[in-house]
Amino acid sequence: MKPTSSKKLWKIGMKEYNTQYFDFNKDGDLIIKEGHNIYNVRYLAEKMGTPLQILMPFVIEERLEDFLDLNKELAKKIGYHGKFFYHYPMKVNQNKEVIMALVGDGAHLETSSYNDLYLIKKMLDAETFNPNIRILCNGPKTDKYLNLIDELQHKGTKVFPLIEGPNELKVLQHSRYDVGIRLAMKVKVNSRWNKPIDRFGFPAEEILAMDKFKNLKILHYHIGGQIETINDMLPPIKYALNVYFKLKEKNPSLDTLDIGGGMPIPFTRTKTYSIEKLMEKIFELLKSEADKRGVPHPNLICEWGSYMVYPAQITIYKVSDTKKINDKKAEGKKWYVIDGSFMNDLCDTWAIGQKWAMAPANNKNDKNLNEVWLAGSTCDSDDTYKGINGSVTLPDYDFDTQDPMYIVIFDTGGYQASLSMKHCLLSAPLKIIAENGHIVVARKRESPEDVGQKFGW
Repeated sequence: MKPTSSKKLWKIGMKEYNTQYFDFNKDGDLIIKEGHNIYNVRYLAEKMGTPLQILMPFVIEERLEDFLDLNKELAKKIGYHGKFFYHYPMKVNQNKEVIMALVGDGAHLETSSYNDLYLIKKMLDAETFNPNIRILCNGPKTDKYLNLIDELQHKGTKVFPLIEGPNELKVLQHSRYDVGIRLAMKVKVNSRWNKPIDRFGFPAEEILAMDKFKNLKILHYHIGGQIETINDMLPPIKYALNVYFKLKEKNPSLDTLDIGGGMPIPFTRTKTYSIEKLMEKIFELLKSEADKRGVPHPNLICEWGSYMVYPAQITIYKVSDTKKINDKKAEGKKWYVIDGSFMNDLCDTWAIGQKWAMAPANNKNDKNLNEVWLAGSTCDSDDTYKGINGSVTLPDYDFDTQDPMYIVIFDTGGYQASLSMKHCLLSAPLKIIAENGHIVVARKRESPEDVGQKFGW
């Protein structure tokens, strides 16, 4: 193979795949680039041990800054007069270092539970967050959740509960504070979250038949995650706009459309549409529909959490054993057994069939590649990963004769920490932060005592 072919094979150093921060050095080690700072992934794995998660807040900060700048430029170019707000949904990754990176660069927040909102209250009480931060409150509203929303609203915090069910409607429809309501989207698209029946929100007919709200500000919907094409993004917006303009006739205070999440991540290293093209089409659609009716351009909210944080973390495992696969029908030729667990550390692999892009962190041997399957370190036969197209292409590895081999899994910055399990009582990976040329330990590797305490030992 040519020297550059491995970068093409593993899609390293390519902006369209969010890997512009990575490269291989002359020794075949994977490196992370932050400006003029370089982090050697193999060295970090040897020094810190594996399994290892490396969080790169500078990736989050750069993505958010670029996104906010893009929307300012597009609004000016198109002549769009509504305001734009980016709200990060905390459920995607609630780790403090992630939240602080986002808020520090201008993100607002979205909560889905009482506990989410309680953490924000603590930050506001400690004067860690700017009091002008805007908070959207999604999810079913328990009494505790509603009471905390009310408490923060009384203090002047910009909290917007989004009404999703009949009981919330009773409590919030005539609130003296600003509220939103969720539309159960009739339009269906190709996406990961594509339920034939949506239990959240209200059909358009019910919303339009409701009595006037006291302070309705936001119409919200969520159509799905990993939405496949731009053409899947636009029809739901057009449908929601039609409801928005009709609803505004009865509720003049309504001024904002929240289109939820959905911007895809190229997990499988196939090209997706660009965010630049998507946002341009969204602003053009909003402007056109509003101008047609002679009404002000609505403010726009989006909640693309996965887009912001998934590319900002990688997970590293060491190959602890290899085993030949004696089945001619198998796509993989060998098992590579890792020193961690897909079921525990990357739960979506097992739960929803998530596919991940991978690459070697060292031993990059372009001339001796193999198709392999990966096995986790639990005793469960489901703790495996068989690749995007039936196998994973990695350098051939002889456990007995070669230096330790490390494998990198990309785009692990969302959901996996909150969904992680403790199957076989395995410890969670060590988590470190790489930023400004420094390495900081964010979460220590769990000891047997730490894990045992979770089960009453």
